[in-house]
Amino acid sequence: MESTHRCRVARLARGLAFARQCRPGARRLATLLLAAALGSATGTALALPPDDPFTVAVQAYLIEINGQPRWQRAADQPLPPASLTKLMTALLVLEDGRPERLVTVSTAAARQNGTRIGLRAGERYTTRDLLAAMLVASANDACQALADAGAEPALSAAAPHGFVQRMNRRAEALGLTATRFRNPCGFDAVGQVSTARELAVIARAALRFPEFARIVALSSVEVQAANSQRALKARSTNPLLGNYAPAVGIKTGYTVKAGPCVVALARQGGAEVLLVMLNARNRWWDAVGLFEQAFSAARGEGR
Repeated sequence: MESTHRCRVARLARGLAFARQCRPGARRLATLLLAAALGSATGTALALPPDDPFTVAVQAYLIEINGQPRWQRAADQPLPPASLTKLMTALLVLEDGRPERLVTVSTAAARQNGTRIGLRAGERYTTRDLLAAMLVASANDACQALADAGAEPALSAAAPHGFVQRMNRRAEALGLTATRFRNPCGFDAVGQVSTARELAVIARAALRFPEFARIVALSSVEVQAANSQRALKARSTNPLLGNYAPAVGIKTGYTVKAGPCVVALARQGGAEVLLVMLNARNRWWDAVGLFEQAFSAARGEGR
């Protein structure tokens, strides 16, 4: 075991030397990813419970290997989901099935706070472009524009936004018992909660749509208004894309209350791993270590 660890450390040291040659924007992430793999090679987590064998700094997580839950911590604890909420928003938009529908940006959508791509009131974008801006750049202005376009009329002035009503009904139809939405974009709100396990269900439902899988794998997005010459560009909020080869999506999230969150998908050697992390202090560092452990387990089971 000791010699195996030394070999791993030697390989990682060579990788760290390579990381120092990376362009500055990628250098820090490459170093962190390699350090994460180094931490996973120490074997210090072997005495922990078999369903939660990792010492990652995360409030809740779930790992599925080829669709089957493998490891978890507090996977059924309701927690704020931050922008992982947008997975449900995307699912409803995809199920509506009108990607070329033009959506006019409302004043309220253009004024959304937090992460934005820069939409202006009165501009018109296709649903497909707004979906890409919401999922790739986590743009709250695009999210709100989609929600406004897909909302049902409110039953009363005190009723929740019509799109939020749809979100909660869809959660019930998926069999989710702990998920409740109060807004479509993931802002902190009393009662806006989900769990690692139920977010995995929503992600799997969205992944049935090839368009969703295509969009969440993009490292950047560009959208063009149909009634102006403005083109808006933004990079993905997920630095795993383009820096960790097996990563193929899906969505990040962060608020003060929720902390750093991510639902991530990776594929390697015929294995597919879905990872959900809520309030994960070192989400990129730990995500790679968890993915590597999952791929190692999948290789072992394939022998």
